[in-house]
Amino acid sequence: MDDNIRVSDYMTDDVVIVGLDETVRDVARRMKETGHEGFPAVEDGRLVGYVSARSLVMEDPDEQIFKIMTADLFVAHPDMDLNDAARVMFRSGVSKLPVVNDAGRLVGIITNSDVIRSQIERATPAKVEDLMETLERVHGVEATVDRRQVGVDVLVPTQGRVFRDELEGRKYELKRGLAEPIVVVHKTGRSILVDGHHRAVAAHQEGIEELEAYVIELSSDVELGLEMTAESSGLRSLGDVEILEDDQHPLIRLTKRYRKS
Repeated sequence: MDDNIRVSDYMTDDVVIVGLDETVRDVARRMKETGHEGFPAVEDGRLVGYVSARSLVMEDPDEQIFKIMTADLFVAHPDMDLNDAARVMFRSGVSKLPVVNDAGRLVGIITNSDVIRSQIERATPAKVEDLMETLERVHGVEATVDRRQVGVDVLVPTQGRVFRDELEGRKYELKRGLAEPIVVVHKTGRSILVDGHHRAVAAHQEGIEELEAYVIELSSDVELGLEMTAESSGLRSLGDVEILEDDQHPLIRLTKRYRKS
């Protein structure tokens, strides 16, 4: 995978903005409606400032934004290395950077959540490559991979249990776009879930219809050991996966043990 990751690869290009003539009352209402804590201020497509929730405190509700906005901003360029953008956020103490092009026009926004997501996704391909090499070696087939959306309802689990506490964490990640892609082996009419059971079950419970996935295709329709295990355990859909209510994920137990010591 290309390590030269740019801001444009992970920024959000559908940005909620405010105009200079809008009032404190207007912006406060928009914050309530969107859940955002701040907005870029734009004039004729050009970034001219930023208004945050902190900017609104103690201000007259009828005050216009251009009088209270911050005009001295840290910004990113679409071609900027994502690691450099992360360093700017870390050193300046800001959680997001407006992204502007050479003409100073606002083209997106990059947040610390986007940076976290990029790190997660860059770690995943190593797992996929290891799995593909194993499948090729064990079954004598050729394996290729594609990244795309897969239907949650067609996933065939190969793990019979998931932990409730881990499940809640995955729901949080899914809602914020931080969950790494799942890994599946695609066969005729089925997608065998290899990695990402907590993510998949969380999506199933939340009514999410599709998940981002690394989809491995094999050159011939061999029977996988994972399939046989799933079949013998009666696993045909995500609804068959047992949720452990009283136990905790081993990593949670480990963390708590260290915290007490």
